[in-house]
Amino acid sequence: MIRFLQVIAGCIIFLRALHPPIDQQIFRRLSRIVRLLSTLTMTDPQPDKNRESVWDYPRPPRIEPCYLHLRVEFNGETIADTNRAYRLLETSHPPTYYIPPADVKMDLLSPNPRRSFCEFKGDARYWDIHLRSRASIAAAWSYPSPSKPYTDLKDHLAFYAQRVDACFVGDERVQAQEGDFYGGWITSHIVGPFKGAPGTRGW
Repeated sequence: MIRFLQVIAGCIIFLRALHPPIDQQIFRRLSRIVRLLSTLTMTDPQPDKNRESVWDYPRPPRIEPCYLHLRVEFNGETIADTNRAYRLLETSHPPTYYIPPADVKMDLLSPNPRRSFCEFKGDARYWDIHLRSRASIAAAWSYPSPSKPYTDLKDHLAFYAQRVDACFVGDERVQAQEGDFYGGWITSHIVGPFKGAPGTRGW
């Protein structure tokens, strides 16, 4: 099923190159198809109502407060610990969690020269972690001047789960979103399929 979705994603990229004027129409049709297929891939025949499908998340993404206990661990130390984060929800992506700098051990982080641009939130900067004999490059990112309506994310940090030792939502250790660009956290409370794997960049 995932391979089939990857083929669809490849087709949308090809058609986008051929017919730019109908790009949005194709994307909407693709979203409806993938949303339907995502329901067929659920292992639970009667999914718990508390489980969220990432295909029900909006685009542009929605920001909401998150009062769950979040932790980030690296090299035997807790780098971040909070229950006052923000959660960003976007179609096809697992949630991204943004932690206030007051709840991050900023003395263990140093600025990275890498920069990127998000069409919704604006310019992002990146952070390295240095702790004793280990380092993780571009392990986190933040928005120093996010665009409206995402201004609450200002200077909050989001961590790549695959670039630290562990991230937790409550007592559950998260799985990292596939790929080296997106930084969503996957838990048992959400269902995909998720953007990030090879062939899904056009979702």
